[in-house]
Amino acid sequence: MTTQPHTHTRPLGATGPQVFPLGLGCMAMSSMYGEADRTEAIATVHAALEAGVTLLDTGDFYAMGHNELLVGEALRTAPAARREQALVSVKFGALRAPDGSWAGQDGRPAAVKNFAAYSLQRLGVDHIDVYRIARLDPDVPIEETVGAIAELIEQGYVRHVGLSEVGADTLRRAAATAPITDLQFEYSLLSRSIEAEILPTARELGIAVTAYGVLSRGLISGHYTADRQLAQSDFRSHSPRFQGDNLHHNLGLVEALRKIADDKGVTVAQIATAWVLSRGTDIVPLVGARTRERLTESLGALDVTLDAADLAAIEEAVPAGAAAGERYPAPQMAHVER
Repeated sequence: MTTQPHTHTRPLGATGPQVFPLGLGCMAMSSMYGEADRTEAIATVHAALEAGVTLLDTGDFYAMGHNELLVGEALRTAPAARREQALVSVKFGALRAPDGSWAGQDGRPAAVKNFAAYSLQRLGVDHIDVYRIARLDPDVPIEETVGAIAELIEQGYVRHVGLSEVGADTLRRAAATAPITDLQFEYSLLSRSIEAEILPTARELGIAVTAYGVLSRGLISGHYTADRQLAQSDFRSHSPRFQGDNLHHNLGLVEALRKIADDKGVTVAQIATAWVLSRGTDIVPLVGARTRERLTESLGALDVTLDAADLAAIEEAVPAGAAAGERYPAPQMAHVER
């Protein structure tokens, strides 16, 4: 399999729109990985739209509304034609305390509609293109949460239902309630748990996958070094994959991948992103670029063709299950269906 050229699009599921092969994940523009430059972040969104990117992904809990306000400003200040091409995907449901700590999930129908009302205001839009609960609320049946989104669709406030980090059974139950456009899940060379059951189920149901973390939060970008100092507010300072021996092991995988990238004349980030693109045209990688420089590098992955020999070499360098450490600390992994 090979990646699609720039002029091609990918279907966002059997019921969703056609989108550019890469989406822009905006979370990192709101300090989840340390301080970000707001002016540069907005310029990056504009550059992405100019390059043809259509899907912008945010969440109402990213820095407690900061990210939605930023995306809203970027859309408001973009040229009209570019603004109209943008499709905004929003995650909701994660509860935060004033100190930034996490306080569970809320998927109750009344909460779904309340969250949507605030997101519409912060984004400055009259509808949300794809709306999804960030993690399953264990106290609320998924049918109730999805049913509430379906009501928002009937009222014109939402266009499509999405899901995030749910297992195959939940995916089936949700799809029996309302059409599901896409499932958002972490998927990269270091995170391949989706392949066993969840991805085949999504394909059976005609549901696309929007893959986040394709560079494992920068770990396999080719730019991360073992001596990097992280602020306490940086998610990676608490992530098992970035700690001690785990980090050194994982960076060893990056060096094996770098040899393949060098042979092809591309960067590690480009080959890692191209690998996710190669998994199927029903997968849309979300690149977390927060600068125009990193965006340009990510877009270059669309020009990378991986043949059977390349894919075999990548598989040998970074086989499934090769990563050391979980992708989240234990309390957060408890909220991820697998």
